[in-house]
Amino acid sequence: MKKISVCIVEDVTDIRQALEQIIELSENCSLAGSFSSGEEAVVKIPLIKPDVVLMDIGLGSTNGIDLVKELKPQHPEVLYMMCTVYEEDEKIFDALRAGASGYILKKSSPAKLLDAIGELVDGGAPMSSQIALKVVNAFKDMPVQETIALSPENADTTVLTRREKMILEKLAQGKIYKEIGKELDISPETVRKHVYHIYEKLHVNNRVEAVNKFYGR
Repeated sequence: MKKISVCIVEDVTDIRQALEQIIELSENCSLAGSFSSGEEAVVKIPLIKPDVVLMDIGLGSTNGIDLVKELKPQHPEVLYMMCTVYEEDEKIFDALRAGASGYILKKSSPAKLLDAIGELVDGGAPMSSQIALKVVNAFKDMPVQETIALSPENADTTVLTRREKMILEKLAQGKIYKEIGKELDISPETVRKHVYHIYEKLHVNNRVEAVNKFYGR
């Protein structure tokens, strides 16, 4: 089984080394590159073309969100996960708009970080529960009239089974497949299959889009 290649962009030495160690000790990931500056990352990431980039937001003279905005169009297949201490709503949405597919807090455990990387590669949009709650609340605050803006070709959430709706609600809470499986007494692989069907029925590609549609944006 091919390991997930990961690059790290982090300007704080201690944090960067800790992330490097987590990736190097993982059975499923390999460290493809580690950069302490945005200037170095923007040159080398397009050459390395890793599967996943863990991107810090505050990089001294540069901004991780701007880097994603610049790098994502060059190689759309590279997945970016913001790995940060920030929980501000504006930064979350700026990162997602820039092309990031996940957003996790640095205080997350190594196991959660590695699970999030795996979920990202599997087509998910992992977010820590605190971040997901902010996203969900933002959707809930949308004007009611926007709920009728779905185009006819888009599936309605009523096409989801009761189990699929339960899983989608847990995805909206920022839970990963293992946690959902444990709560529903099913395997993570079964959860993954349900999620695939949810995305297919809702005509979406990731967790953020699914939550968006579920809450009627």
